[in-house]
Amino acid sequence: MRLVQVMVPAGKRQTILRTLDDEGIDYVVTEETSAREYTATVTFPLPQAAVEPVLEQLHDAGLDQDAYTVVLNAETVISRRFDELVERYEESEENGNRIAREELAARARSLSPEWRTFAVMTVVSAVVATAGLLLDSPAVVVGSMVIAPLIGPAMATSTGSVVDDRELLLRGVKLQVAGGVLAVVAAGGFAALLRTAHIVPLEATDVFAIGEIRERLVPDVLSLAIALGAGVAGALSLSTGVSTALVGVMIAAALVPPTAVVGIGLAWGSPRTVSGAFVLVLVNFLSVNFAALAVLWVMGYRPKSWFRREEARTATLKRIATLGVVLLVLSTLLAGVTYGTYRTAAFEEDVHATVDDALTDYDGLERLSITVIYEQQFPFTRPERVTVVVGHPPGQETPPLAGALADRIDALSHPTLRAESDVTVEVQYVVVDVATTERERTSQRLSAPRAPTA
Repeated sequence: MRLVQVMVPAGKRQTILRTLDDEGIDYVVTEETSAREYTATVTFPLPQAAVEPVLEQLHDAGLDQDAYTVVLNAETVISRRFDELVERYEESEENGNRIAREELAARARSLSPEWRTFAVMTVVSAVVATAGLLLDSPAVVVGSMVIAPLIGPAMATSTGSVVDDRELLLRGVKLQVAGGVLAVVAAGGFAALLRTAHIVPLEATDVFAIGEIRERLVPDVLSLAIALGAGVAGALSLSTGVSTALVGVMIAAALVPPTAVVGIGLAWGSPRTVSGAFVLVLVNFLSVNFAALAVLWVMGYRPKSWFRREEARTATLKRIATLGVVLLVLSTLLAGVTYGTYRTAAFEEDVHATVDDALTDYDGLERLSITVIYEQQFPFTRPERVTVVVGHPPGQETPPLAGALADRIDALSHPTLRAESDVTVEVQYVVVDVATTERERTSQRLSAPRAPTA
């Protein structure tokens, strides 16, 4: 529910009040005693879905577009006429459950903080995310998402486009670009400081083997689904008046960690290794904007002036099409990675089967584990080393398995995983001494079948 206050200009009082009467809206008129051009203030309650159409009717009745108007949240309205008004607008599907255009723009502006606050919060969230990634701590990474001020710029960009507010649009774009660059610089600077001070004395291979970092080096199409879902949720929460706090965390989840991974890769001098994370950042930024823009347009948000609607429609559809084409191109890389993940799983399954088949030729040998190490070159992945741990009884001579396994693994038909050079196969032997306890041996003697007696 909303409580609307409108300043009535001179000569328009009767027309505006007649419009409210025709709509069955209760109102209170307060005389305006200032020396300005307004003669009265009209206050009336409205259902959320009725704010935009009623304001449009008042504008058609003579209320100036720039007239002083305030829209407030109302907790409770006790009125039979108001209940009838709610039923009427609930039955109408014209506006659905969305808030007014003016409220949408105001909320988008409020979500975009001034530059100093935005910059500080972005730097802090990037630093916290970097620390969480290097610590391999999901809890710390989630904490960085909570403080990231990233939902505001994305929603400001989409809102400014659909309602033809150029200032809001440019502000959102500038904050998103500046925020992304600032987050990468902050993460890279903090990671470089940790490396220089030997607080994190790890080699690049060790850093990129950390679980929280490794999972963002080679993104797949699931990452695209997360970002699109975040954009849809952000637009819906903004346009329906629902709290955007939790949705902001979801959007930050798609943007903050991969941005910090890019900064870590630059700090460790391996920009090629984090190229997948960089593509993930681009895909997520574009996906959030694409989804939010499309949702707001489908929900029916348009500029106030009818003669600007066609211009805004053309510009918005062009932006949606451009974002869609770019996302389609980038998504082919993600689709390739997803297919590569499938081929990797198939390769590992075949390696397990190959090793088990080879060990059947030898008595007493047992496969304990198989580890496949890949060379990550986004968007391609190729096997580099296969390590097989084989157990054997004490005193048994170990056969030379590495060469035979290498020949069999090289014969596997996996074109997408075919290496430029042969895969290195390493076999490690472990002595396995198996013995039973006295209790188990006693149990075995008691359960042994007895010879029949005559």
